[in-house]
Amino acid sequence: MNSRTVKDPRRERAQFTRRAWIGLAVAMLGLGGLSARFFWLQVIRHQEYVTRSNQNSIHVRYLVPPRGMIFDRHGVVLAENRPAFRLVVIPDRVADMQVMLARLQQVVPWSADDLRRFKQGLKEHRPFQPVPLRMRLNQDEIARFAINRWRFPGVDVQPYLRRYYPYGALFAHVVGYVGRVNRREAARLQDTPYAGLEQIGKTGIERYYEDRLRGQPGYELVEVNADGRPVHILQRIPPKPGQNLYLSLDVGLQQAAYTGLAGRDGAAVAINPRNGQVLAMVGSPSFDPNLFVGGISETDYQGLLKNPHRPLLDRALRGMYPPGSTIKPYLAVAGLELGVRTPQDTVLSTGEFYIPGQSRGYRDDVRGGFGRVDLVQAIEMSVNTYFYKLALDMGITRMDHFMVKFGFGHTTGIDLQGEARGVLPSPAWKRARFGKPWYLGETVIAGIGQGYWVITPLQLAHALSILADRGVPHTPRLLLATQNGPGAPVRPVPMLPTGMPVIVKPKDWKVVVQGMEKVVYGKRGTARGLGDGFPFAIAGKTGTAERYSRTTHAWEGHLTTAELAKRHQALFEGFTPASNPQIAAVAILGSAAWGGQDAAPIVRKIFDAWAQQRGLPDHTLRGDYLTPAARLPRARRAAESGAGGVP
Repeated sequence: MNSRTVKDPRRERAQFTRRAWIGLAVAMLGLGGLSARFFWLQVIRHQEYVTRSNQNSIHVRYLVPPRGMIFDRHGVVLAENRPAFRLVVIPDRVADMQVMLARLQQVVPWSADDLRRFKQGLKEHRPFQPVPLRMRLNQDEIARFAINRWRFPGVDVQPYLRRYYPYGALFAHVVGYVGRVNRREAARLQDTPYAGLEQIGKTGIERYYEDRLRGQPGYELVEVNADGRPVHILQRIPPKPGQNLYLSLDVGLQQAAYTGLAGRDGAAVAINPRNGQVLAMVGSPSFDPNLFVGGISETDYQGLLKNPHRPLLDRALRGMYPPGSTIKPYLAVAGLELGVRTPQDTVLSTGEFYIPGQSRGYRDDVRGGFGRVDLVQAIEMSVNTYFYKLALDMGITRMDHFMVKFGFGHTTGIDLQGEARGVLPSPAWKRARFGKPWYLGETVIAGIGQGYWVITPLQLAHALSILADRGVPHTPRLLLATQNGPGAPVRPVPMLPTGMPVIVKPKDWKVVVQGMEKVVYGKRGTARGLGDGFPFAIAGKTGTAERYSRTTHAWEGHLTTAELAKRHQALFEGFTPASNPQIAAVAILGSAAWGGQDAAPIVRKIFDAWAQQRGLPDHTLRGDYLTPAARLPRARRAAESGAGGVP
């Protein structure tokens, strides 16, 4: 028999009431917690979250400024910005990228290099940002795409400013070039106003003065939706163009040096010795810097890298050569200033020089020698024996300490990156480099610029400019003036202070220059005939350095010019007017027979180009700017490329 459960209404009502109060308490606690959280977010941390909200809805889009232009000292354009058109793709507007690219190839062809850069750009840009596919379109391609544009949603032609170098290879090394920003550079620019840069200076002036040339970016405050797409622009601050730079270089002198080198491996540098302004600076062979703008193709780049003549090497700045006999005028100054020699002291040249107590002979260039010679004659005929003896009497330590004053073994401080130091041989250097002691024979051959000696063409030109200005050093400079945008005044760059004079006794300078004049005008000068027909006196010194050590003791009189060129490097240094130097120039050829025969004519071409400008006002020849009247012929040429002259 089942028992029936008897309900207890009173107990059930009490249980319900208890549960209701518990539920109400839980609800009130939740509501209280939620209210406290709302108060914390909306009141206590109100400003912080308002700022975060604005950052999510308003983006800053930086505007890349036009790059500053580069001119020579007379206002001739060396680097400019030209309007160009590129083909861009907005990825999220393309339904099928592969199909689109295949169809687009039939209308506007693109290369494998274009595709490689495009795929890299897809990784670096957001889906709604335009990615370049072809960087430069011609008029036919633009017209052909315009007709078929309806077939390619998300693809467009976009105008932009493209860097252009009118003189191509002529200024490739010194002016340099711009190129696409790589990953390392992009990481460095990230979170800066320059994060949007597509081009950056890679070499030369373009790299050294990148901060001046690239200007100040502007920006736009852009309101975006939840997907990050722009809705409308709230504020726009335009960018400020980069500074225009005027260099001390002269197109005419640069062209003369480049023509003189004629594509041979070597370099030429010309400097105003009174202020250090570099008038010409050429390395050969060279290359077209326009290839690198927008990204060089793999084929072109490999062609430059595999070229046995290494056109990418800036030989004027980083080329390494033994100075040979061009070192002799500086050694002569050292001998006079240190009291080791007087101008009247003589040395007997018999064709070979022997260190006392040793059997090895060190030869002159002429079998049988030159007889008894003094300092002037030793420079004129480049008598090795005189300088063998001078170096031995002076000692390597004193020689090293004095040659430092002419800048050997150190960078010149020019406003370019990557300058080589060269080698000024000394016992300390040899021990650090090879861990071996110094020998007297090495002192002897150092006296004629052989052995461990290594210089750059710029370094030799700097030393020559110090000698030409009577021992007063000036740091070589390329930047002459700046201009803050079109129409703004051109402001000269302050000159750097000079160093301590190297030559204390004026008579020492005069006697050395007398010997250098004899090199050009003496009956037995090693560059005789160089000054024929030139309106001013030239002082110079030839150099012929051996590219490798001799394997025999035979004289070279039987060798042909071609055979000599295989074993020699040719050098020449000179300045003019000899009594009041206004230009100093050096030329070095990596493979040539003789300095006087092969390198000296290059310097003469530079001097000829300089002499043609002598009709200009005197202040131009002091290294100042041209007056408008004197600038007229160059201004006509500059006008063709939109350049303005330096006032």
